[in-house]
Amino acid sequence: MQGIELKEFQQKCVNKLLDVTTVGKKREVLLQAPTGSGKTIILLDYIQEYIEENKNTIFVWLTPGKGNLEEQSRSKMTKYLPNMNSKSIADVLLGGFEAGDTAFINWETITKKGNTALKEAERKNLFERIDEAYNRGYNFIVIVDEEHLNKTIKAESIIDYLKPNYIVRVSATTKKNKEAEFIQIDEIDVINEGLITRAIYINENVENNKKLNNEHEYLIDLALEKQKNIRKEYKKNNINVNPMIIIQVPNNSDDLIQQIEDILENKGYSYKNKSLAIWLNERKENIENISENNAEPVLLIMKEAVSTGWDCPRAKILVKLRSNMSENFETQIIGRIRRMPQAHHYNNLLLDNCYLYTFDEKYEETIKQELGNNAKDVKIVFLKDQFKDFTLTKQIKNSDSDGFDDRETFRIIRDYMIKKYKFTNKKADNKTILEAEGYIFGNTIENTIVQDKIIKIDTDEISNANTINVKSIVNTSKNGIDLRHSIGVISSKIGMKYDRTRVVLERMFLKRKIFTKKFIDLSLIEFYAFIINNEDKLKNDFFEAVSQESRQTTLKSESIKEVPFKIPEMDIIKYDPNMKDTNIYEKNVYKDYPNSTKKYRSERMFEKYCNDSDKIKWFYKNGEHSMDYFSIIYVDAVGKMWAFYPDYILQDCEGNTWIIETKGGENTEGESKNIDIKVENKFAVLKDYAEKNNLKWGFVRDYDKNDSLYFCNTEYTEKMNGDNWINLKEIL
Repeated sequence: MQGIELKEFQQKCVNKLLDVTTVGKKREVLLQAPTGSGKTIILLDYIQEYIEENKNTIFVWLTPGKGNLEEQSRSKMTKYLPNMNSKSIADVLLGGFEAGDTAFINWETITKKGNTALKEAERKNLFERIDEAYNRGYNFIVIVDEEHLNKTIKAESIIDYLKPNYIVRVSATTKKNKEAEFIQIDEIDVINEGLITRAIYINENVENNKKLNNEHEYLIDLALEKQKNIRKEYKKNNINVNPMIIIQVPNNSDDLIQQIEDILENKGYSYKNKSLAIWLNERKENIENISENNAEPVLLIMKEAVSTGWDCPRAKILVKLRSNMSENFETQIIGRIRRMPQAHHYNNLLLDNCYLYTFDEKYEETIKQELGNNAKDVKIVFLKDQFKDFTLTKQIKNSDSDGFDDRETFRIIRDYMIKKYKFTNKKADNKTILEAEGYIFGNTIENTIVQDKIIKIDTDEISNANTINVKSIVNTSKNGIDLRHSIGVISSKIGMKYDRTRVVLERMFLKRKIFTKKFIDLSLIEFYAFIINNEDKLKNDFFEAVSQESRQTTLKSESIKEVPFKIPEMDIIKYDPNMKDTNIYEKNVYKDYPNSTKKYRSERMFEKYCNDSDKIKWFYKNGEHSMDYFSIIYVDAVGKMWAFYPDYILQDCEGNTWIIETKGGENTEGESKNIDIKVENKFAVLKDYAEKNNLKWGFVRDYDKNDSLYFCNTEYTEKMNGDNWINLKEIL
């Protein structure tokens, strides 16, 4: 997307949406996206990619009435996708729908009783415009934004008239439905990318059993003190952010608002000096540019009206005054204080978290329950003081490289395929070779379906059900999106852009005069069928090709940046709360780090080994996919840069620092349990990094035959029976 690089979890979500709305059998899709995950950006990228392959599709983006959400979403499309066709309800009424349109519509303007925003004649005209679109052969996909606020029969009436191929319902609080595809963005992925705070502190420093003259003023005082401390910390770190407090008042609370205004004015916060703002449906003051990180207002008084679709990442503190509101709304408003103002963590406890102050017990309990559903097996651990000064040098991408150009990428993958399949210059022979390896050729698309009357299917019954193969002749128009999907699966697997992946495939297999050195000459129809039918095989072959050991040094000087690494002062770990005989690993750098963390067998064994060994002083479990963690950059065979996060950093009793990566070892049958095809790339780059930085290093794997750990830092081999794999006890 223009001007935006999607995070890994965002791209996976886009790919999943494309998948379930192209070949998916369920009409409805539920997307649960935590506030702060970039929901709008994900949907915009999805729309762009879908329309590229299905030009006759029209998207209708439905939003609830509050917050002018349809205007906000449309403005983002205009900003990031200026070449896409975005329309308002007025545009649709005036000129109708066109292929590739995205229409942003507030459904209440159409359905709400007594709403004069859309007159009866205009309402009729809208449905006429829908009929026109269908008569011209267009199809609809509906996006229902903030789906939890759209649960009304009236909202469904327009959806029913649109007769969409698919309905994508989106919310932070969407629940599973057996009749719909369910896509969930894991909150921990959003946290690890630094987009939202690590945790929420509830009622920090609130005194137990304290007698209060005014509970509102007491909570506001705590919030103001916290705001001042956060502000001081931002200034200390040269971060230009003015943290803001949101004071949420109940509906129908004009008297309470006046009380709050009086309390704040006595403390020097007023509308006049721009330190106070208010945002109500009927009243707004000092809200212009309030979302800017350095905006003046320190406090914002609000009700439910701006809870949905409103972004203000500098909001760090919520004062929630007593009321009874819906559970869904509560979760939504909490999301407003969880965004990080610069979309990354600062490795600072004060700045990387947000704060809630409330005496509303029902609200507090609801928040705990709601967050607990996503993080019931998550524990926050804090760094011990003696490790706060430990530093290493880590590598990050200085500039994101797409790797080599199309020609060089093609050459590398082509050479690998020739070597693997022993291709010749005779295309007929090459086709025979691939057929023998299970590749499918022809001009039909093959699908395997169940043919039976199934009442209940479990694992055993599926294998007994009758299956038949259904073949359909390729139609380049109708199957264009299927081709897009298959190439997208391949490109996602190898981390290469769609356009480049398609070019490489065409150069190898499509019959065109401009392409030379092809393996096989396929017509356009045969090419479509070949890619769609052999998606999995091509995906695996290409992944193997790009995972070959790379020319690591070619991009390092210009594309890799070295920066200091410090162990995060706080981390979030997954653990098993039901594990018996739980104890604390005292040698871990974090306080109260349990042995019940959810890890692979080799990691669990290694952590126990570290804690029990008299040769090891301390150890740290590194995280993944975040700028907070220790990383080394490597380059794959086609020049694409990847971040490698070695599993452990530790120090022995002689003062040596070690970097250790753990992998699956061998089972009792001598079969490898390692699933990382890029292991040799990582082995080579860790060796290079350790030697240049005068560090100890190695790979550790578990060996089931004697239930021991083995170490290697000479030459990596999958088989562990050679002299290069040494029992870890001999090393550490």
